[in-house]
Amino acid sequence: MMRDLLIRGMLAGLVAGLLAFGFAKVFGEPQVDRAVAFEEQAQSGAPAHHHADAAEDHSEAAAPHEHEGEELVSREVQSTLGLLTAVVVYGAAMGGLFALTFAFAYGRLGSLSPRTLAALLAAAGFLAIYLVPSLKYPANPPAIGNAATIGLRTGLYFLMIIVSLGALTLSVALARRLAIRHGLWNATLMAGAAFIGAMVLAQLLLPDINEVPAEFPAVVLWKFRMAAAGMQALMWAALGVLFGLFAERRLKSVPGQPKRALRPA
Repeated sequence: MMRDLLIRGMLAGLVAGLLAFGFAKVFGEPQVDRAVAFEEQAQSGAPAHHHADAAEDHSEAAAPHEHEGEELVSREVQSTLGLLTAVVVYGAAMGGLFALTFAFAYGRLGSLSPRTLAALLAAAGFLAIYLVPSLKYPANPPAIGNAATIGLRTGLYFLMIIVSLGALTLSVALARRLAIRHGLWNATLMAGAAFIGAMVLAQLLLPDINEVPAEFPAVVLWKFRMAAAGMQALMWAALGVLFGLFAERRLKSVPGQPKRALRPA
């Protein structure tokens, strides 16, 4: 059973990754091209007031400057095969983890149907893994930012994900305990308030990072971040819907399984 759900989770993640790739290609890559144009204009010493115009008009990947050396991977490969590989591998990996989380939660969070549980887990994953961390450390186009601080920025972002997942897990456990005395609705409100409080505290304690140049086009930055959010929302929604469908069909074939928690074979 566990193996079957894992395979179905990775398959659902693979399809979700393909959908996210299409979304990123249409809405995200044009903003990356404009960010690359801005960076190259800045490095060439062009006047600052020309940067925005150059970024908006640039739709093709510009050639690298001679003093920067030859690119290891061309912009064309990055925006096609590289992007596809990264998104599909990420989707399949998240699908596998999603399936394992579903198997652990199924039968332990009440009598939720497979589709309902998958939808709730997908919403929780989007919230804890993307939305909450991005409020503190939002996505930036790869062409901007200080290369010397990439390790620090990556570490802080993953720390925010860990804190968010931990706070969400503890909030769910708190809601289950409070529901016995205060009812499900009140327990959910109190646990939600605890989660929000924990994340506000984390937002205040962790350092801020703002390396976007002041002259960088605000419209490009906004569109890129909206594209990143849309890509994640589409991936998690597709993962929840597809895996819920796959899991329901599989579990219906096991007599009595819907009423008991799943355990490794």
